[in-house]
Amino acid sequence: MSEPLIDEPEAIPETLREREQWVCWREEERDGKPTKIPVTPGDGGFASATESETWAGFETALDYTETEHADGIGFVFTDDDPIVGVDLDDCRDPETDDVDDAALDIITRLDSYTEVSPSGTGYHVLITGTLPDGRNRRGSVELYDTARFFTVTGDHVERTPTRVARRQDALTAIHREYVQDTDRDTAPESEQRGDADDRSPTTGAADVDVDLEDEDLLEKARNASNGEKFERLWNGNTVGYDSQSEADMALCCLLAFWTGGDQRQMDQLFRQSGLMREKWDEVHYADGSTYGEKTIERAIATTSEFYNPDSGDDAADPHGTPDEVTAGGTPDEADRSRAYLTEKNRLLSERVDELEATLEQKTERIETLEAEIERLTDELATRDRETAQSHEEDSGTARETDDDSESPSMLSRFFGGQSE
Repeated sequence: MSEPLIDEPEAIPETLREREQWVCWREEERDGKPTKIPVTPGDGGFASATESETWAGFETALDYTETEHADGIGFVFTDDDPIVGVDLDDCRDPETDDVDDAALDIITRLDSYTEVSPSGTGYHVLITGTLPDGRNRRGSVELYDTARFFTVTGDHVERTPTRVARRQDALTAIHREYVQDTDRDTAPESEQRGDADDRSPTTGAADVDVDLEDEDLLEKARNASNGEKFERLWNGNTVGYDSQSEADMALCCLLAFWTGGDQRQMDQLFRQSGLMREKWDEVHYADGSTYGEKTIERAIATTSEFYNPDSGDDAADPHGTPDEVTAGGTPDEADRSRAYLTEKNRLLSERVDELEATLEQKTERIETLEAEIERLTDELATRDRETAQSHEEDSGTARETDDDSESPSMLSRFFGGQSE
């Protein structure tokens, strides 16, 4: 078969290996297409992603792949675990390792354990989190969290984490951008009514004419309560962001707020910033969109509030992502509350990741120490047995020596007189 077996099972995160949620699979042709059929480890019967009695532990499943009845192993997602699988199909050239931009964007933003799929033409990303409501598949992107199984190869992608990380914010954003239907004609009627007064039906931008010259707009942005953040990004400072792409998006979200979602002015301003680079004008998407065009579109789509000059509020504090919106209160209070909660969530998320990494390291250390203790215990027991055996042999030798020395004495007493 062409699919790779598990050559390095230790590459698969312990978080997955420790769960009794493994099945095997074998490839069969159905309707003229190769299909991966789930089978129960050990007996080869049909396995079900909803029947736990057909699952087994990792080692059992792995051992069964050594038989002719299984071609690989798979992990079953359930409601009882926090694991979410992101399936990216037909996005990788197995000959050149080239990856399309959408898949690369998703893998980079999820920043969790990623492996090459059995076919070699896709990727599987595993994270912990909660899958948002709504559809779970669009095009070549599919998300699983229950009642499905994921083929697992252990073919870990270099430069991605070796652990299953918690990435709820990234999952929510990716689900919204790549999977959830965002066409307005498919949105709930109540949602369409709720947005009608605030946004343009075609671009999602504010239906407000800001009409500020670039210099006036920049002055307002610098003087806002988050002006320091704007100034850092404007000058090209990416400190605090995992990548420049994230910094690009952050600045574009701020520009979206101040321009009212004017794509032309956003592009014009971004080109004046310290973040501008050649990548901005490179075509990165199948529809012919450049990296810059798509970044601006996403920034507008994820910005929930826009500057309104008629409100007389020049001290607004935009923060650019829908997860940061806090309802209620005045605009200033909502913005400050939003900024506080966003920063708090970011810090808490980072802290959780740090603690998970520390816990994983300590768990590995404990396992190493336990193995060392077991080895020393066995060594000590062996040494005690050898010592005891040595003592017994010494005692036996002493007795034999005493017996040998005593025998001539007894003989001399019995026969010595007769010889004389």
